[in-house]
Amino acid sequence: MRILLVASLYAFFNVPAIGQDTTRLSLLFLGDIMQHDSQILDAYDKETGTYDYRPCFQHTKPYIEGVDVAIGNLEVTLAGPPYKGYPRFSAPDELLVALKDAGLDVIVTANNHSVDRGRAGLERTIDMLDSFRIAHTGTFKSATEKPTRHPLLIERRGFRLAILNYTYGTNGLPVTSPNIVNMLDTAAIRKDIQEAKSLNPDAIVVFPHWGAEYQSLPSTTQKQVADWCFRHGAQLVIGSHPHVLQPMEWRKEKNQLLAYSLGNFVSGQRKRYTDGGAVIRAELVKVTFPDGSAMTAIGNAGYMLEWVHRTNDANKDYYVLPVPDVEARPDGYEMDAASRDAFRVFVNDSRALFAKHNIGIAELDKPADMFVELHATDTLGVKMYLQENSGIDGLNNSAYPTLRIGPLTPSDARVLRSRIEAELPVDSVRVVRE
Repeated sequence: MRILLVASLYAFFNVPAIGQDTTRLSLLFLGDIMQHDSQILDAYDKETGTYDYRPCFQHTKPYIEGVDVAIGNLEVTLAGPPYKGYPRFSAPDELLVALKDAGLDVIVTANNHSVDRGRAGLERTIDMLDSFRIAHTGTFKSATEKPTRHPLLIERRGFRLAILNYTYGTNGLPVTSPNIVNMLDTAAIRKDIQEAKSLNPDAIVVFPHWGAEYQSLPSTTQKQVADWCFRHGAQLVIGSHPHVLQPMEWRKEKNQLLAYSLGNFVSGQRKRYTDGGAVIRAELVKVTFPDGSAMTAIGNAGYMLEWVHRTNDANKDYYVLPVPDVEARPDGYEMDAASRDAFRVFVNDSRALFAKHNIGIAELDKPADMFVELHATDTLGVKMYLQENSGIDGLNNSAYPTLRIGPLTPSDARVLRSRIEAELPVDSVRVVRE
């Protein structure tokens, strides 16, 4: 009966109905955000004595800031100097500057490196996230603080998301009292999901840090924990830790989205399968009826591959490259033959894995080359709207009063155009290609 109801719900959201109000919320999930020694060295400017990670994320920024909520797994501490990569990470604070600039909204912090620098490192990481006003959950200074961020409730555009985050362990390092790191325990997860339900969210998202490193297929435990989360009320389960891609499933008839591992969003790892990952873009659709009742479902979901390029010149620079961009403009990126070969191996490996094991979810292979072009006299109003509703800062008003916003993916451009048409007093608005 439940399956039939959800299947009918999914079909209903794709057919307009009289008297209903339909709203959408776009989500982007990133994989592991890591900082190895080589990345820290690359970000350092000897002349100024400062770090700058923004160039690393410049190519993925349109994909991240184009959605309503972008969420990533921070698998380092921000414990302050001395900065160090593996095995006990502490990254420069400038990493957060770049992630914030790229459009990241939420960070989950429960993973096997949460206490790499002890109590001081865990607490300083929380302080830095707070100072940058980046929402977070998974680790907590104390039992007093935990209820304020667990479940983490994100409210955006009339939607409420409840976010939960857990890890299988902390590499054998103790968690110093009164600090708390959420541990992966099915009894705790069941209790927390029940508490999350009391907040009346439109969706519950569980982020488990789990599985075996460098294994391309999920373990039996991963499958069991995922099904446990869904059985007790989660709609999305997004995993991390293996540092390689693992399969994804969009179970449309059950309104469930599962990613066992998104691989590395950014890292210094260069071995086969570890030098990239995927991001998932999902869209929640809420239908509100005249009597005030509402129903929400996953209306769309797809993944985009991304590869971490390290230049082979003297600079050894790191860049996260969206695969659709590179494939659409292969001459637009400076790569030697070895880099192009490594890129192609990663893409072929990833597509082969997903072609065999993914269920119901397809690749997003269109580059971010679309712009929303509008004619308006209130440019300040448009800027304020973008800041409040999308976080997009790619606004070009050189041809005033015609404004261009972008670049954006086709999906994000269409959503933004619809919102501008509905919510802003503009003379005209259209989507154009770069």
